[in-house]
Amino acid sequence: MSTNTQHAASNTFDVAVIGGGISGLSTAWYVQKGDPKLSYALLERGDRWGGKIQTDNVDGFGDGPFVVEGGPDSFITQKPWAMALARELGLGDELLPTNDDQRKTYVLNNGKPTPLPDGVLMIIPTKFMPFALSPLISPLGKLRMGLDLFIPAKRDGKDETLAEFVQRRLGSEALDKIAEPLMSGIYNAEAEKQSLLATFPRFRTIEETHGSLIKGMLASKKSADQAKAKAKAEAAAQPGRKPTSVFMSLNDGMNSLIDALTAQLTGDLRLRTGVSSIMPINAGYRLNLSDGSQITARSVILATPAFVAADLLDDLAPRSAKLLNGIRYVSTGTISLAFRRQDVPDKYPGFGIVVPRSEARDVNAITWSSTKFNRRAPEDHVLARLFFGGSRSPHMMDLDDEEILRRVRAELKQMTGVEAEPLFHKIYRWPRSNPQYDVEHIQRVDAIEAALPDGIYVTGSPYRGIGVPDCVHQSQETAKQVIAAMTQNRQATLVAAD
Repeated sequence: MSTNTQHAASNTFDVAVIGGGISGLSTAWYVQKGDPKLSYALLERGDRWGGKIQTDNVDGFGDGPFVVEGGPDSFITQKPWAMALARELGLGDELLPTNDDQRKTYVLNNGKPTPLPDGVLMIIPTKFMPFALSPLISPLGKLRMGLDLFIPAKRDGKDETLAEFVQRRLGSEALDKIAEPLMSGIYNAEAEKQSLLATFPRFRTIEETHGSLIKGMLASKKSADQAKAKAKAEAAAQPGRKPTSVFMSLNDGMNSLIDALTAQLTGDLRLRTGVSSIMPINAGYRLNLSDGSQITARSVILATPAFVAADLLDDLAPRSAKLLNGIRYVSTGTISLAFRRQDVPDKYPGFGIVVPRSEARDVNAITWSSTKFNRRAPEDHVLARLFFGGSRSPHMMDLDDEEILRRVRAELKQMTGVEAEPLFHKIYRWPRSNPQYDVEHIQRVDAIEAALPDGIYVTGSPYRGIGVPDCVHQSQETAKQVIAAMTQNRQATLVAAD
């Protein structure tokens, strides 16, 4: 990591980025890449970079380390921006696909893990026999899902909750057993409040285009199968080419992305540096910092939680601040446990188990990290990760570590039969970490951005997507806006000088 010492000495910058998570880091990267002449400061009040991306290595149990993820363990490749960033940073050879030959997901159903039927894409069955024979959905529930073929499409363009959408098209049982644990689980959200258009707009597009989710997903599956066949043929023609899966990680964990970013950023990067206030001045803005110093910047980008941005904009942009404070957050946590393979019964092989809210359990999901990805545990060892908190088990966030471990071990035993004492465990707590995209979230974000003063920008997970690819994409777009505005101002200044 390098520092622009000239601008660090003057404390005057073209751009100040507040927040050192993936959004702030990638915004700085795309500002630097888009216009290397621009000076910038990146300010993070914590003592490390990466935000919710955090990877820990644990040695001493075999031929290599356990690679433990505290936050996201991968990124989706259907949204290309995180993959592209990794390659830009020279991490192409480090990309790690999931073990798709072992892909299998279970849904906890009346206390018992039940396989998600083969051919279910998102929430839609695309293979008749596996779905017809599955005990996950009752015969009446299956019949109700089939009515999707005959229900008229909604084409008024209005938002609705995920629960309303799924119940309207597929029925309540599909919501409870499939959509709520899978779709709402991604966002740690409540399906009854979750905005369809802000989280899964593709469903509305499929409904409008095909008139039926089942027809639309069958068409999508056909296109996907053709794309897979093409990719397989291309891979066969290039033996050295690495395979790509729906989800990708990095050999040494997601923190490799953060390390590569910080190593290649050339601006003034400051940890343990919060911002207490932002004041308008003639040339832009003055930022008062937590250490008592000040910097000035022509543009300021807030890559922070919405409530932090609201506090900083309360006087400067009260309309935006009020709207920002309306974005709800929930707290979440994960606990990873390591075992010897001989101590883990192979009752439910696959990637893991999702838990519907109706099951009322202390955990929301279980992932077998060492099955999902290679290089996550030494040979003959297993790494499991369990999720808690959010809207399904908020009570878990109030417990101490000892009680969390006790409850999680009890759940693991009941669901999977694992009784052994873990070799070690690591708990990660993320208070007020997950923004909630409630109905009409997109309209709220549009209004927030419209009410911002010139030279002030917001970006990141509270706005237009919570995943790593979405955050990277928003950072790209924000950097473009900043550079375009500064270029326009520079040209206007030159014209005025003439």
